[in-house]
Amino acid sequence: MTGKVKKPGLITLPSGSRVADAVTAAGGVRAGATTGGLNLARRLTDGEQIVVGAPRGQVQGSVSAPEPSSGETVLDLNTATPSQLETLPGVGEVLAARIAEFRQTHSGFRSIDQLREVTGIGARKFADLRDKVRV
Repeated sequence: MTGKVKKPGLITLPSGSRVADAVTAAGGVRAGATTGGLNLARRLTDGEQIVVGAPRGQVQGSVSAPEPSSGETVLDLNTATPSQLETLPGVGEVLAARIAEFRQTHSGFRSIDQLREVTGIGARKFADLRDKVRV
């Protein structure tokens, strides 16, 4: 947890915790700050960093992604936020939520091939996504 919270730093929470739980565990938001565009109801993913008080449009979750030669960012399926997943071709709000839900219920992705198990991702969509994601 970082940003405009009273006690920034590494916070360990039980599985199934939400962003609101992380904010509370960090002592709450500092005086004069807001949670901005954070979705407080969103379930957390292991290893993600939440930034409180970041300007809208700034990355709210930590994504370690190498830059491929094409210049496109490769998203980590285990750390990308739903809004980051929506930047992938053919992935809208509903499919991004399904990917995040799959990640939560299966304790993360162990391989890119598991994307095929997400409802709404068939062979064609998987082929479009395969080179744009990693685990």
